[in-house]
Amino acid sequence: MKVVTTKKELISYINDFRKKGKTIGLVPTMGALHEGHLSLVRECKKNTDITVVSIFVNPTQFNDPEDLKRYPRTPEQDISLLNTVDCDLVFLPTVEEIYPEKDIRKFNFGYLENIMEGARRPGHFNGVGQVVSRLFDIVTPDKAFFGMKDFQQIAIIKNMVQQLNYKIDIVSCPIIREASGLALSSRNMLLDEEHKKNAPHIYATLKKARNLVAQMSVDDLKKWITDQIDSNPYLKTEYVEIVDNTTLQIIQNWNEKNDRVVCVAVHAGKIRLIDNIVL
Repeated sequence: MKVVTTKKELISYINDFRKKGKTIGLVPTMGALHEGHLSLVRECKKNTDITVVSIFVNPTQFNDPEDLKRYPRTPEQDISLLNTVDCDLVFLPTVEEIYPEKDIRKFNFGYLENIMEGARRPGHFNGVGQVVSRLFDIVTPDKAFFGMKDFQQIAIIKNMVQQLNYKIDIVSCPIIREASGLALSSRNMLLDEEHKKNAPHIYATLKKARNLVAQMSVDDLKKWITDQIDSNPYLKTEYVEIVDNTTLQIIQNWNEKNDRVVCVAVHAGKIRLIDNIVL
């Protein structure tokens, strides 16, 4: 496994692989890696010849400076973990390497950036568009792999790929959970003991909600989920939305034919967790 810190060095390796007819897969991460990330690497290895993992805490997607400051950074541990799954290339750039000059591009994601995460984290998805497009330009992957925990982000990235005419296949991979049901997230390591113990209540509530669709209206089910989560004194719901699996349009009633997904954001103390489940 090669660890590189500059675009020049990475592109040199990529060009060599391309000359040999190899396909390239990219797993973009912000580090603090866990089994969820490793599952993406394994999927990438199954589907492409060369696996590139980027580790970069992207400042342009944080609308809260304190959130950026406390985001976990564990590069040595990350590299050790990637060694265990036979990653080919690790790209560990500095901010100056990704943004040699200020990125002033503004993406228009329309409806997608005005609901759920977009509505509550202004500028977040524009920052995602900035960093992922830069990584795509550097790595030029054939496929890129993302976890379904960031359900809305995947829709944003697919939209960006269309806007910029990238010939890149975006592969969505299942949420990986702890035995307790808590969705794996780098932010989980910031949870204190009590909040970590109570956070699985989020997924337990979502699973129960699946069985109530026939008994409740959309609004009643959203209220039920909120009340159930908030009944735990260590958790506070920020939002509950039920959206169309494909368009992310907010569901008003159960007549729509496509799969519906419940998306939630919940505060466990100072740490904000997101999760989702297909109904």
